[in-house]
Amino acid sequence: MAADGEKQQGHRPGIYKQKNKGHKHGKHRTKGEIERENKGRVSVTVLTKKQRKEQKKMDRRHKANQLRKNKKDLVLTEKRRLGSRDGPPHLVVVVSLHAQADSGAITKLLRGEGAGGIVHHDRCISGVSDSFGLILPRFKQRFTFLSQSTADMHSLLDVTKIADSLVFVLDSTEGWDTYGDYCLSCLFAQGLPSYALVCQGVSELPVKKRVESRRALSKITEARFPDARLFPLDSEQDATLLLRHLGTQRQRKLGFRSKRSHLLAQHVTFTPNNPVDSTSGPTGLGTLCVSGYVRGRPLRVDRLVHISGHGDFQLSQIDAPVDPLPLNLTVSRPLKPSKGGDVDMLDGGENEAPVRVLMKADPSNRESLQAEAEVDPMDGEQTWPTESELLEAEEARKKKRVMKVPKGTSDYQATWIVDEGEEENGDIDEESSDDDDDDDDDIMDEAMDKEDGETDSQDPGSCCDSEEEEEEEEVCSTERAGADQRYDEHMDEAAEEEGLKRYREARANEMFPDEVDTPLDAPARIRFQRYRGLKSFRSSPWDPMENLPLDYSRIFQFQSFERTRRRILAEAAAEEDGAMDGWYVTLHIIDVPFSVMESVQSGKPLVLVSLLPHEQKMSVMHVLVRRHPSNTEPIKSKEELVFHCGFRRFRASPIFSQHTSADKHKMERFLRPDAPTVVSLYAPITFPPAGVLLFKQRNDGIQDLVATGTLLSCDPQRVVLKRIVLSGHPFKINRRSAVVRYMFFNRGERTFSYYYYSSGAANKMGIKPCVCVSLRSQDTVLMNLYKRVYPRWTYDPYVPAPLTWVKKEGTVEMEDLDME
Repeated sequence: MAADGEKQQGHRPGIYKQKNKGHKHGKHRTKGEIERENKGRVSVTVLTKKQRKEQKKMDRRHKANQLRKNKKDLVLTEKRRLGSRDGPPHLVVVVSLHAQADSGAITKLLRGEGAGGIVHHDRCISGVSDSFGLILPRFKQRFTFLSQSTADMHSLLDVTKIADSLVFVLDSTEGWDTYGDYCLSCLFAQGLPSYALVCQGVSELPVKKRVESRRALSKITEARFPDARLFPLDSEQDATLLLRHLGTQRQRKLGFRSKRSHLLAQHVTFTPNNPVDSTSGPTGLGTLCVSGYVRGRPLRVDRLVHISGHGDFQLSQIDAPVDPLPLNLTVSRPLKPSKGGDVDMLDGGENEAPVRVLMKADPSNRESLQAEAEVDPMDGEQTWPTESELLEAEEARKKKRVMKVPKGTSDYQATWIVDEGEEENGDIDEESSDDDDDDDDDIMDEAMDKEDGETDSQDPGSCCDSEEEEEEEEVCSTERAGADQRYDEHMDEAAEEEGLKRYREARANEMFPDEVDTPLDAPARIRFQRYRGLKSFRSSPWDPMENLPLDYSRIFQFQSFERTRRRILAEAAAEEDGAMDGWYVTLHIIDVPFSVMESVQSGKPLVLVSLLPHEQKMSVMHVLVRRHPSNTEPIKSKEELVFHCGFRRFRASPIFSQHTSADKHKMERFLRPDAPTVVSLYAPITFPPAGVLLFKQRNDGIQDLVATGTLLSCDPQRVVLKRIVLSGHPFKINRRSAVVRYMFFNRGERTFSYYYYSSGAANKMGIKPCVCVSLRSQDTVLMNLYKRVYPRWTYDPYVPAPLTWVKKEGTVEMEDLDME
């Protein structure tokens, strides 16, 4: 009982009070009504868990605005930093897309005094004559201009990978020619940065025809550049407008270069490791000192660097010389060493400024150049023969005799033949007993001995020939001819016959996909012993670690490639240690061959990129490509192609397969023109995203663009299955069985046929015979056999310089061929 004068307090229900569920009246309660009913109470589930702050509608709107503002400020900061005092100079590459267009006249107007710029350093890029540095005090920006010729396709692709802007010089009437359109296809495929379109000669036309000319030129450029602005460049005032546009335009980001630090060499020196005679000149390996502006991510001294077209190398130290293109000569930016780096002052002489050593490489922490795994031939389950077994094998080899046997005779049957002339092979087929000439025996032995190469034993031009020439160890038929073997004036008959044969094979594969003929002179159980049947291509299991080739012991693989890629790219984005973006540095690259210096001295630009971890190691890479519309020649699987993957270029012999989401993928014998195709090859690991270009080198040295795409993944366990189809015709159809002929031609193949036929056989329509559906006399019985295939280890980092591209006229279309 409450005391006198005290008011009795009423009972207040707590949060644990039972509350029965109300009637569902169908009315919706607003958030305000829910808050008023709860009166600030929080549910038990929220109290017992980690405290979470629930944002209201206005809070979510404010947060979205803040994120939008931060991204906008980041883009503006990067845009304003490019070409400023704290960032690298704005790298502009001038490319002429027409033979009549003069890129030298463009650069002459840009460096003129009337444009408002100051040419601070002429020929600022080592080896490139038509390059200069330009400072614009009015805009507080600095530029580096480089005029690149389209005759050298490799240099053009390398320079445009790191360019901030491209200036395309067009003809005032035609725009671009055939070769210019070919260059644009390559540039669009690998990734196009910001660009500007320029033309000359418009002011020389009559006033009445100027508008019409610009309108016609705009219509031509609409297909390739739908939103581009065309700049006439005939005066220094037009040059000033172009410079303003280049400095303020929106910058396009390329994924494969924004994840890595890269550099364009502006000054290159070479110091040989061993002193040589002055008469012979430097040879062998040496230290290459490359000076330039760091772009992209910070550059670390313990990472490997890749020089485009020359290979991977290690760094010994990074110096910080004086900036050769200062925006403000009175203010100098202090250079600070990275964490853990030593700072030394090196006297460069009386007339040279001191050079600061930013960092030196630690040999214990520096990444290794090891590209292949060490192969242990003793690794694996095996037994070593004893001395007595080795002696017995040697005696058996000496006693081995060569004798003639009828075609189709097995090794077990051959052991019962006592004498060469004795006729004790009564169980052999009568048709084979009459055939005992040496030629047939040689063909049979060749087909059995070269089973790995899968060379066919039938006449060239047949369906079986088109299938068996593509096996694993086939010798590549692509000839590496020099530039002096061009046949512009005299037709190469051998090349024409080879092209005609390839077209017929592609047409046969299109009409009869994967169909082969059983050889007449070899047992099918020997010829197809590597194949197996699958009841269901989708659901039947296939062990990806079964019967791997020896080349798989040389490669590296990830437990989860996607997880590793995300981790490495996140670590690279968060790095703040090393030479920062915009610094002018000198890299000391060790053990570099003198051929790199010779390339620079010949006038080719030197492009350098820092590799991410594991990107120097070999593995099985997969690329998703589409065939380029300009190429009409059939591209065969395992044919040598030239790859441009990111900053790398190399030669390899890939295999083609279908792009599906299953765990098994069917191999394609030819690159399909109507569907995306996955290209698998042995190559150094590269983390996506990265653009890929595929070229095919002609016999005369010209390289044709055959396919473009992107890097897909790195997965050695991707199962690519080659399918062959054995066909036969029903000879006698019973109620539950049928006699099929023309599928096997040797006795003793019944067990083989029963084994594979139980795995699954169907007619042309894909219908498998069963109790309710029977065969018909006009059906064709098909038996599918599969085996796993692997690419060839033909990786070659050396790619010869291509000749100037010439459009190939008079190509043969597949529809015009006669299959007979």
